[in-house]
Amino acid sequence: MTIDTRLAELGITLPDAPAPAANYVPFVQTGNQVFISGQISRNGATLLTGKLGHDLDVTAGAAAAQACAVAILAQVKAACGGDWSRFVRMVKLVGFVNSTADFTDQPRVINGASDFLVAVLGDAGRHARSAVSAASLPLGVAVEIEAVFEIA
Repeated sequence: MTIDTRLAELGITLPDAPAPAANYVPFVQTGNQVFISGQISRNGATLLTGKLGHDLDVTAGAAAAQACAVAILAQVKAACGGDWSRFVRMVKLVGFVNSTADFTDQPRVINGASDFLVAVLGDAGRHARSAVSAASLPLGVAVEIEAVFEIA
């Protein structure tokens, strides 16, 4: 099964890879690794904002994390020149959760991205991971995620 087929089965259409918002590039390839810059939680043009533990619950946070994962896949596809046959595996995911000081469910929030990526990529989507709290994130978004992939 191809990645595009799996995305279609899940009802997901990848957007164009989001352009960087400042002086950086959306991804860098070195050797066979691609480092994806942090992708913020958005649904189309709408930013998914808020603070976990204050005005968002884990379910809303996980949905924001999944939105980041969709943007990450768009960047990976761009890094592969649109050719998913170059995709080898996901290596690492680092998730930042905009949360209150007493919120401790960052891993459950970032599961929204991890679970989605494994659903789309299968075993090649299993990855090393960090899920950390942030006092705030750019534009007030709920989640920002960066990732590393191996491509051919």
